[in-house]
Amino acid sequence: MSAQGDCEFLVKRARELVPQDPYAAKAWLITARTLYPTDFNIQYEMYSIERNAERTASAGRLLYDIFVNFPEQPVVWREIAVITAALRNDSQDKHAQFLKGVFETLPGPVQCKMLLKATEQCFNTLEKAEMLLLLLKRFPESVVQHGVSLGESLLEAETVEDLDTPVNCFRKLFVCDVLPLILNNPEMCLPVSLLYKYMHKAAEFYICYVTKEPSADGQIQGSQEVGGLKSPGRGRSQRVVIGGLSEKSSVVTEPWERMLEMVCVVGSLCDWQGEKGSRSYSELLQRVTELCRYMSAADSEGFSRCCGQIVTCCSLVLFHCAFHYVSAVQPSLFQGHSSLSSSPWVLLEDLSSVYTDVEVERKHAHKKRKLADGREKTMSSDDEDVLAKGRGRHIVVNNTEMSSWAETLEHFRTARESWDLLHSHQSLETEFAKICSAWKTEMWLWFRIFLTDMLIYQGQYRKSLSSLALMSSLQNQQNQNQNSLSTSSNLETHRAIIQQASCHYALGEYRMACEKLLEVVAGLTPQNQDAVKSIEEQRKPRSKTRKGNDLRLVPCTSKSILPFCLQLMLACFKGENLFLKAVDKICQQGSFQYENFFNYVTNIDMLEEFAYLRTTEGGRVQLELLPNQGMLIKHHTVTRGITKGVKEDFRLAMERQVSRCGENLFTVLHRFCINEKIILIQSLP
Repeated sequence: MSAQGDCEFLVKRARELVPQDPYAAKAWLITARTLYPTDFNIQYEMYSIERNAERTASAGRLLYDIFVNFPEQPVVWREIAVITAALRNDSQDKHAQFLKGVFETLPGPVQCKMLLKATEQCFNTLEKAEMLLLLLKRFPESVVQHGVSLGESLLEAETVEDLDTPVNCFRKLFVCDVLPLILNNPEMCLPVSLLYKYMHKAAEFYICYVTKEPSADGQIQGSQEVGGLKSPGRGRSQRVVIGGLSEKSSVVTEPWERMLEMVCVVGSLCDWQGEKGSRSYSELLQRVTELCRYMSAADSEGFSRCCGQIVTCCSLVLFHCAFHYVSAVQPSLFQGHSSLSSSPWVLLEDLSSVYTDVEVERKHAHKKRKLADGREKTMSSDDEDVLAKGRGRHIVVNNTEMSSWAETLEHFRTARESWDLLHSHQSLETEFAKICSAWKTEMWLWFRIFLTDMLIYQGQYRKSLSSLALMSSLQNQQNQNQNSLSTSSNLETHRAIIQQASCHYALGEYRMACEKLLEVVAGLTPQNQDAVKSIEEQRKPRSKTRKGNDLRLVPCTSKSILPFCLQLMLACFKGENLFLKAVDKICQQGSFQYENFFNYVTNIDMLEEFAYLRTTEGGRVQLELLPNQGMLIKHHTVTRGITKGVKEDFRLAMERQVSRCGENLFTVLHRFCINEKIILIQSLP
């Protein structure tokens, strides 16, 4: 029998003995190995028996032997692939734990060599990166040699794959796993330009991750940390499944906090001015604001370094605070919010000071009325220096409706300050524009919402309208991509249209404002509330008059929006002053015909006014207010408290109408706006 035949016989005999007498089988193989020390099949069979019996120490020793003695055998690499796969995933399966134990028994240099060899066997970019990442985590000294090349290969793979979002498997591995190892390795010495490149890649990922559009909601638990820089891994966060990764591997916890920590680490590596490790984004902004004051005095190199520091820090503070502001005013945009049905909030002009209440004396002395003088106080132009920067403007919020109002307004203020700082110098503005272009921020709906509100705050209404048009386009695109629920979509559409109306009004474009308002009103449902009280509460004077500079942040619901729409429409028509002018004109022409009068007019002052017009003192005006009345009603008179001699049908109609004075005014006005839409629009210039 040949040597090969002998080896095959011994291996076969050992296999047969394993179920009955494993010790005998082991003795046969020890003998065989002594006789044929270079035969692979004998040694692999010895390893297989120990592996199947899950004897960790002996299996590890035998794996070491076959790896050192037979490195080119395909079976060996298949076995190593199974072991490294167990190392890469977090399975608590008993066999997986055994395989990890086998690997741990190997000497360090052998582990390192095995992982490097295993990496060379991988042809899939993602799998190869995960394998090399195992090496870097286990052997930090290898980061110097392989860290940057691994990072670049991941970024290159992202480019080659032409992925449409930075939230992808390659960028996630780079940002959350590779970059922390690079930044925390004291032996690494990277050029400043590369540090900035990596920092911006990471920041883009974090921001796009946390602002990702909604999908199935859910929460995942866990934690992961790498060195001194925490690596966002598993933790309480919104559910995002990244293509190529498992759901568990896709989770990033506390992205904003991790981004802040990364910026501080990079800042220290780049020798940033005054960088001592910021504990918050507001502190980061404060530091670069102080730096801005001294920037002009620096030399060209110092100016360049300061410019990069200021733009990076300000940009991240801007996006951080803008996100938190928008997540409060339109929460359905983002992942992780418990209720996608949460109503958005809308920033509008505060109409409480559009009118100033004064006592108006009518020429007839039978009564006094408190009517509006109709003086308009619109904040109209983009040329207004005071409003161009939004100085002194106050945002009114009902703190019972928004519990986090103070924090929300603070984020809005800080984001505006960051924006102003980024546009305070041409060099800063240019560098910021490069970041926005690279990140395609023009496609970020949530950021467009912030920019629009900022422009409205600044009183730049013409620019606000352009921004609202872009916002509507992005909103429509998002709704198409998501097949968005109609309720949420309608609320967000109303939000944009109401702001358009508010801007048109501020610019004196009343017809456009009215068209937008009527479009919104048609989609609203009147609520059971006191309309007069609701509107009058908005008109109450405050102890500190701000002369029309205030804004109001209100929930985008029928209850809150309908009063605003009606009041703004009233302002477009110059309010009660218009009614007084109409009465004067009726008196001049001596007659008035409006067959829908009793459908809509329920205000007691107006009813008394028309009753007065029929009296001798009021001018005996001929009124045709009943349907199909024609010329049946002659010059009868009605005065307060006197009904004798009055035509019966008119008297009864008036009495019925007075009984309707307690009717919900919102319901009446809502019906009027819908039914008389065309006439209303035609009435405006």
